[in-house]
Amino acid sequence: MIADPDRRLRILKGFDFLRAASSEFQREFFARVMHVRLPAGQAICQAGAYCAHLPLVLAGRARVYQLGENGREITLYRVHSGEGCVLTASCLLSARPFPAFAVCETEVEAVVVQPASVRLWLGNCEPWREYLFGLIASRLVEVFGVLDAVLFQRLDQRLIEHLLRQAEHLGSDAIQATHQMLAAELGSSREVISRLLKGLEEQGLLRARRGWIELLDRDALRRRALDE
Repeated sequence: MIADPDRRLRILKGFDFLRAASSEFQREFFARVMHVRLPAGQAICQAGAYCAHLPLVLAGRARVYQLGENGREITLYRVHSGEGCVLTASCLLSARPFPAFAVCETEVEAVVVQPASVRLWLGNCEPWREYLFGLIASRLVEVFGVLDAVLFQRLDQRLIEHLLRQAEHLGSDAIQATHQMLAAELGSSREVISRLLKGLEEQGLLRARRGWIELLDRDALRRRALDE
């Protein structure tokens, strides 16, 4: 239960579906959910485990990834503020184990919904239903994008595109990332990523420092990413 008026207001501002719902549903929502904080690095769910609840992220960021037989990670998607994990919702609704791994990339503040509430509200609250189905649709597009990139793009192209997206998101050419983090993001090994970064650095396209990547020529990097 969440009783604090200020916290309730923050949650209302953070989730569109809740603002669109009736006042009766809002009262029921706050009576049934819990507020939690999870530290950065905290595991949320492991592959093969059954999900006990659905966390809705109020602040922070979580990462959902798959682990291959060779031990390499590849990021499937991230859960940001205002979002929930669709794999968790799917597992709760189907009573199947979680098929991936989820971890807090930053400290996460979340609202926790119990399985019975997830199912109940799907049947009697249209804003909640539209919220979950909207998340599922957007995540399917995102995961298919990852699959398409893995199958049909060279690794150097995927690396460059990832760095360009990060720079655009941050509004800066300086990106805080280790070679291991990039390898986990792209489903490769640290050694391969290091070799690709070294090649791009030798071409004057970026500068790699310990824990940082600085893009020196975004336009040239975009052209390089388009090279067949």
